[in-house]
Amino acid sequence: MRRLERELHLLLSAHGQRLNPFDPLRPVSNVSDVDDATESLTQVENASNVATADIRAVAESMISAGYGMECVRVFKTMRKSFVDESVRRLGFERLTQSQIHKFEWEALESKIRDWLAAAPVAFRALFTGERLLCDRVFAGSDSIRESCFADVTRDAAARFLAFPELVARLKRSPEKLFRILDLHNAVAELWPDIESMFRFESTAAIRKQAVNSLLRLTEVARSSLAEFEAAIQRDASRSLITVGDVHPLTRYVMNYLVFLANYQQTLADIFADLAFEPPSPLPESFFDAAEVATPPSSSPTSASTTSSEAAASGSISVRIAWLVLVLICKLDVKAELYREVALSYLFLANNIQFIVRKVKESKLRLLLGDLWVARHEAKARHHAASCERLAWSKVAATVPADTSAELDAREA
Repeated sequence: MRRLERELHLLLSAHGQRLNPFDPLRPVSNVSDVDDATESLTQVENASNVATADIRAVAESMISAGYGMECVRVFKTMRKSFVDESVRRLGFERLTQSQIHKFEWEALESKIRDWLAAAPVAFRALFTGERLLCDRVFAGSDSIRESCFADVTRDAAARFLAFPELVARLKRSPEKLFRILDLHNAVAELWPDIESMFRFESTAAIRKQAVNSLLRLTEVARSSLAEFEAAIQRDASRSLITVGDVHPLTRYVMNYLVFLANYQQTLADIFADLAFEPPSPLPESFFDAAEVATPPSSSPTSASTTSSEAAASGSISVRIAWLVLVLICKLDVKAELYREVALSYLFLANNIQFIVRKVKESKLRLLLGDLWVARHEAKARHHAASCERLAWSKVAATVPADTSAELDAREA
C-alpha cells in the first residue's frame, strides 16, 4: 500500500497543473495557426484525461483496500498546495485587517484592482476545475468527493471573499465609494457561481462570507453616498471665483456624478430595499428625472424584465436628481455673495450650463432624461437673460433721459 500511496503522490506532483481542466495558469503554446492551436489544446486535454484516469485508478485501489483515509490525505495535501500556489500566481495575497489599515489608499487601490482581476478567474476557472477533478477522481463516493473539494478550496475561497469585507471596514469617505461599488459588483456577479459550487454544508462558511461581504459593502456604499450629499451641504467656501468661471464645487460634484452614473445597476441593487425619502418638499421639475423612456416590448418576459430595469433606473434617477438639486441650492447661496445682482445671475448661468453639459455628455442623460435637460437649459438661459437685462439697465441708467432738451438749453 505504501507503493500505491507513493504512486498517487508522484502522479499528483507530476501532473499538478494539467489535472485542472480549467486551470487559468496552464502554459499555452505560442501557435498562430488555428488548426495547430486546436491540436495543441486537444493534446493538453487528452493528457489531462489520461492523468486523471491514472489517479482515479490508484485512488479506487487504495479505497477498496481500506486505505481511503491515506488516499484522501495525500490528495487533499497536494491539491490544496496547488490551489494556494495558483492563487498566489494570480496576484492575490492574503492580507490581515491590520495590514490593510497600514496601506495608503492609492496603494490599497492597486490591491483592489489585483483582487478584481483575480477573483473571477479563481471562482470560475480554478475552483470550478477542482470541483470537476474531485468529481472525476472520486466518482464513486459523494462524501469523499465533497470532503476533498471543501478542504482543497475552502481556505483560498474564504480569503478571496473576506478581502472585500476587510476593505469595507476601513474609514469611510465619498472618494472610496467607486472601489466599494466595484467590489460589490464583483461579489454579486460571482454569487450564482459561489452558491452553486459551494452548496454543501461543509462549505456553508464560504456562502456566509460572501453574504457578509455583500451586506457590509452595501452598508458602506449607502453611507458613503449620504456622506457625499452631506459634504455638498457643508461646503462653506465664500471666495468669489473669476467672472465667467465655474465653481470648484460644481466641477467636483458633477465629475463625481458622471463616474457614479456608470454604476447604475450596482446602485439599483444596493438601494433596492431602501426607499428614497427627500428631507424637504421638492420642486415640480425634480420628478421629471424619473421619467426614463422605456422601449416597447413584444413578449411578457421581456416586458417584465424591461419593467424591473426601468423601475431600478427610476429609483437611481431620483437619487441622482436630488444630489444635483442639492448642488444647485448650494450655488444659489453662493450667488448671493456677489454684490452686483447681474454677476449673481452670470454665476448661476455658467454653473448650471456646466451641469447640463456634463449631463448631456455622460450616462447621466439616460438617468435624468431629456425633459430634465431641457428644463435646466431653460434655467441657464433665463439666468443669462437676466444678467444681460440688468447689465443693459445699468448702462441705460448712465445715459441722460432727453439729450435733445439738454442741447437746446445749452444753445439758449
